[in-house]
Amino acid sequence: MMAADTAPLGWAYPNSLEDNVITAFVLIRAAAESIPETAQAIADIDGVVEVYSCAGDVDLITMVKVAEHEDLAALIPGKISRVDGVLDTDTHIAFRSYSSADTDAAFSLGAQE
Repeated sequence: MMAADTAPLGWAYPNSLEDNVITAFVLIRAAAESIPETAQAIADIDGVVEVYSCAGDVDLITMVKVAEHEDLAALIPGKISRVDGVLDTDTHIAFRSYSSADTDAAFSLGAQE
């Protein structure tokens, strides 16, 4: 039996407030004639970290960070979806982030420079 303060292999308990934040990516189809205005209006919403215009099946990709899942419910259908020019949203919740720094640390042999 696993002790209450240990985690399964490959999983770590949060070490900082940033680890407790829920990150989601919202893929947005927007009216073509108002993409810049729609993107700026979304960027001005609390909880929205970044908004990217892009090519492909969607027009905008938005990163949001919130404290609780309930905040996502208020933010996405309550605010983002109601912005003029937003036609449709598709939300993807992130489980974990990876970066080159994480990869370098994982494969480091401890060599000193």
